[in-house]
Amino acid sequence: MPYRPSTPVHTAGLRFSCPEEYERMLRAAHERVHAGAPPPAITAAVWESWQRSLAAGIDPDRHLPRHLHEVADVVALRRGHPLETVMPALRELLADESTEGQHLLVLADARGEVLWRVGSRSAMRQADGLEFVEGADWSEAGVGTNAISEVVLSGRAAQLFSAEHLVRTHHEWACTASPIRDPDSGVVIGVLNVSGPLNTVTADSMRMIKCGVRLAEELLRAARREPARRAEAVAAGRSLVVSSVLSLELLGESPSVLGADGSRMPLTLRRAEILALLESRERGWSADELAYAVHGETGSAAAIRIEMHRIRRVLGDALESAPYRLAPSLRGSSDSARVLQLVRGGQVAAALAAYTAPLLARSTSRAIEPLRAELTSAVGASVRASGNAELLRLWCATEMGSDDRIAVPVLGQLVGFADAAYLASLARLSRIDLELGG
Repeated sequence: MPYRPSTPVHTAGLRFSCPEEYERMLRAAHERVHAGAPPPAITAAVWESWQRSLAAGIDPDRHLPRHLHEVADVVALRRGHPLETVMPALRELLADESTEGQHLLVLADARGEVLWRVGSRSAMRQADGLEFVEGADWSEAGVGTNAISEVVLSGRAAQLFSAEHLVRTHHEWACTASPIRDPDSGVVIGVLNVSGPLNTVTADSMRMIKCGVRLAEELLRAARREPARRAEAVAAGRSLVVSSVLSLELLGESPSVLGADGSRMPLTLRRAEILALLESRERGWSADELAYAVHGETGSAAAIRIEMHRIRRVLGDALESAPYRLAPSLRGSSDSARVLQLVRGGQVAAALAAYTAPLLARSTSRAIEPLRAELTSAVGASVRASGNAELLRLWCATEMGSDDRIAVPVLGQLVGFADAAYLASLARLSRIDLELGG
């Protein structure tokens, strides 16, 4: 008769609410296996996997995975693998290669053989001790019960904590994994896994893994559509990719990337906002900082990483990571940056001519509003300080200078209070006051 847990499986919820107690329960259950008694604190799926693993000769006390290929040979296996094209995006979304990084990002094939792994030096060293390396077989037959093996067998996402792993040396780890499927056939083509010390697993770990899977499958689907899209683009005489980025257009309502060949790639408002923020800070931004700046308290670093991957598909090497920032070749190249450069260089007339529209005119982001105000203030101050009546007339007639309450009186003093340009500007201020009051 197959084992069914005698204790309600809701005890698994303790892995997040009281991980220490849950770990003790699992270790006790693991000991009961050797005594031949059904452990009460684990699920039927884990128990049955333990039994299969033991029957296959897996030694819980000192088993190491079998190796299907040498590490050096895995490089050849990666070439041409469907997941080769999505690994950079998954690395950017889920890996932590900083010195403080604790978890390991692993991508295995559909059989459970490790093809890629990414993490800090410390995390990689810990994984080396378990032979959790490229070419190792992390299927159930290769190393016993683990998250990757559960996905290989069931085709469903799995999360194993501490002593749910059969092999004792894995008890200090928590692993979360999910299948990646071919977007056309639905066949599993790989397993995405994140492993780390017990304190690294959270209630969001599974959500993050599934987010990575969705990204991978979306990229695979897009890659298959790309040849047809390129053919359509060629037929229509347009380009899909900016091959060599020249500058950014961030002023006005239609932000875009300009290529050295004269091509123009439109930007979504969100990506334009991110690029404006990147340009505003030379030292760069972390994913968490950008998430808060763009989305506020509801911001997600994972969502930002996905956006950054999509931006990189347009900008290429002009976008740097860790932290995110524009490369020197692109920094200061936008139309908004050029306006500020002209102001700082004392070229007031040129700055006014270049300032054709507000920064990202459609954006209501709280992070963009200060940048927009800074640009308007800089141009307005330089025009007022110039003492040039014609420049003041032009400035007060623009959308950005129409509510400059300092410039309008200065204009009146220079051209006379009966001047038509002054009276028109004064009337515009009165209308703005009525609109604000109404």
